[in-house]
Amino acid sequence: MSFMLNNTIKIKQQAKKLGFDYCGIAKAVKLEEDAKRLENWLNKGFNGSMQYMENHFDLRIDPSKLVPGAKSVITLLLNYFPSSRQNTDAPKISKYAFGNDYHEVIRNKLRLLLQFLKENIGEVNGRGFVDSAPVLERAWAQKSGLGWIGKNGNLINKQAGSFFFIATLIVDLELEYDTPAVKDYCGSCTRCVTECPTDAILPDKVIDGSKCISYFTIELKDALIPETMKGKFDNWMFGCDVCQDVCPWNRFSKPNNEINFSPLPEILNFTKNDWEELTEENFKQVFRNSPLKRTKFAGIKRNLKFIQH
Repeated sequence: MSFMLNNTIKIKQQAKKLGFDYCGIAKAVKLEEDAKRLENWLNKGFNGSMQYMENHFDLRIDPSKLVPGAKSVITLLLNYFPSSRQNTDAPKISKYAFGNDYHEVIRNKLRLLLQFLKENIGEVNGRGFVDSAPVLERAWAQKSGLGWIGKNGNLINKQAGSFFFIATLIVDLELEYDTPAVKDYCGSCTRCVTECPTDAILPDKVIDGSKCISYFTIELKDALIPETMKGKFDNWMFGCDVCQDVCPWNRFSKPNNEINFSPLPEILNFTKNDWEELTEENFKQVFRNSPLKRTKFAGIKRNLKFIQH
């Protein structure tokens, strides 16, 4: 067995031991095509007030700018589909936010994977990323054969749907590379497009981020949500899962096994009334390790007020 193949097998086995559901590896190259798409998207203002998406453009498209001498991009998927549902009449929360903040959970796993590489393979330099650095993780996932990009812009895996976090580990180690996913299995289905409450899904897998409910309820820092969106939020208070919930491929979603993603009892059991009566002190205590803290107490109150009228 070749040295590269042996290392590749070791990495994939360790990724599984760390709880990742899928692991794919691609050659670290400059993402020319994706660079053009990103540039067009930004030029059309689809990032809304998310200015950070305009920063570090060259880093986003060239892995060697993030890790000198980068040879391989390892992409890892971690399922977050929950085993339980929220109280049906409560303001809705995106499933990814049911448990603890995924950034910390995944960063820790990436640290352990890189440590394993150094201890078992040798002098390996690398950096792990999850949602917090300029990495086009869906493009790398597709290049690693882990799935295709759906009309809703999400990575879809044929065996398990799209309720995954995507993590990336860029290393200066040459490995055996997976075959990119070239087939798009969405076919003529347009359920995500037609069901999107704010018509944020445009042709050619383009998402107008400035129209997305997740943008308004999480990313937008303004004190008020535009009046033009009144009545369109379908009771979503934090994030939105509509384009994933209606996707036929998500009938294959299975509950995750990650203890850190166990839903907070408050997320499942809070009623509309409980949310309305929540104090800032309680919010900070109950949701201290939750993704909900990103929008802060004031953001939750703003969102609640907006979906009630």
